[in-house]
Amino acid sequence: MTSNLEQDILSRRTFAIISHPDAGKTTITEKLLLFGGAIRDAGTVKGKKSGKFATSDWMEIEKQRGISVTSSVMQFDYNGARVNILDTPGHQDFSEDTYRTLMAVDSAVMIIDAAKGIEAQTLKLFKVCKMRGIPIFTFINKLDRQGKEPLELIEELEEVLGINAYPMNWPIGMGKEFLGIYDRYNKRIEQFRTDEGERFLPIDENGELAVDHPMKVTSYYTQAMDDIMLLNEAGNDYSEEKIRRGELTPVFFGSALTNFGVQTFLETYLKFAPTPQPRITEDEQYIDPVEYGEFSGFIFKIQANMNPAHRDRIAFVRIVSGKFERGMNITLSRTGKSFKVTQSTQFLADDRETVDEAVAGDIIGLYDTGTYQIGDTVVGGKKTFLFEKLPQFTPELFVRVTAKNVMKSKQFHKGILQLVQEGAIQYYKTLHTEEVILGAVGQLQFEVFEHRMKNEYNVDVKMEPIGSKIARWIENEDDVKESMSSSRSMLVKDRFDNYVFLFENEFAMRWFADKNENIKLYSLL
Repeated sequence: MTSNLEQDILSRRTFAIISHPDAGKTTITEKLLLFGGAIRDAGTVKGKKSGKFATSDWMEIEKQRGISVTSSVMQFDYNGARVNILDTPGHQDFSEDTYRTLMAVDSAVMIIDAAKGIEAQTLKLFKVCKMRGIPIFTFINKLDRQGKEPLELIEELEEVLGINAYPMNWPIGMGKEFLGIYDRYNKRIEQFRTDEGERFLPIDENGELAVDHPMKVTSYYTQAMDDIMLLNEAGNDYSEEKIRRGELTPVFFGSALTNFGVQTFLETYLKFAPTPQPRITEDEQYIDPVEYGEFSGFIFKIQANMNPAHRDRIAFVRIVSGKFERGMNITLSRTGKSFKVTQSTQFLADDRETVDEAVAGDIIGLYDTGTYQIGDTVVGGKKTFLFEKLPQFTPELFVRVTAKNVMKSKQFHKGILQLVQEGAIQYYKTLHTEEVILGAVGQLQFEVFEHRMKNEYNVDVKMEPIGSKIARWIENEDDVKESMSSSRSMLVKDRFDNYVFLFENEFAMRWFADKNENIKLYSLL
């Protein structure tokens, strides 16, 4: 591989931002884009009346609710690195989209609200990162408001998440008395709300403030120095190796809203974050980004109607190895078909530009006319292989869906087909009447589906809840008889025409298993 290409690949840093809703994830994304020169003015999520919406929240329903429900991809250059940020949905109803996004990154940045500490969704997403051994960097946000004691937050990180923490910096005061951060890594104090010229104060060889400053006489400074002495003596040792293995998380304190500590975090993160990592194939081969010379990648997300005027669909590809060039021939491993890629794009939320070249670590969008599925592998060389499967969840909530206006049945079916292919909702149909049943992990997915059908396909839908069901697929489909279907164990087909039983509850499933011992049932994740 040419040394230029190798350098390009090694300059990539691709990460997802994970957090509970309202921890400040979208705000920090905006501030990072601001430093990268990608945007000139960060719109806070709260500023709805001004019509100034967060750059990474592009879908209409996100602007109305002030939450992220799709994963956005943004790219910018900073200090010689090419940064790819994937801003994931914070809402738990969209955890499946987030889980798949985490398969496409090399590290994760976890945002924690200083007042609330570890919240349910953060814990859930952290477990996925841990399971995959993804290095995690932690940003404790909202220091400009009153919150938990910093030592308590570090203890919570270690006890609740079971990961060792190393504070890279430490707050001096908090809320109205927030004076700044003691930067352990860069050996300086960064002042909060001060002139740019006086932003950093030096530290002497004893770790004390090296200049006379009013901060020195405050109890907040004394407390911070006591905490730092404790961390130096009894805290975890810094280890780059443990960070790489996901066993130690570097912790940064700051305030995204006031843009404090974000730049320090970004610069330090870029020094330690992993370069593009190898990915494993279904037959357990490792595809190395640099050593495997050919282009390869996998599709982790499909998004319909990013441009409502054109009714387009974009397949998001994480490039695993080599180099992508517009106009090249690629092969879809699942079908063995090859085709020339003439339309490809890169992202800044909903701003897109044609991309002529991209390398391992980058995320690109391929225009999709229905060719791709989530989890597909695409390769540029003659050798085809499949990357390991992406997780798919077993839905828990189900609704029966019809178009209110029967004359719009064509748009109804087209809309459902396209939105189902994005992977947030799952499609089933009854055997003879072919009624449409949708399944989802959370209720909000149905609301987004209804909103998008109306706004993007001009179809009003009627959704009749049929409650929570236990969905089970069948290993030995040939042994299934339609007579096994009943009101408590409904037999339907999924969008790939596989049989699925929807059981009313655990009791109905056990009763069915006792009656039909030869039928082997299984669930998705």
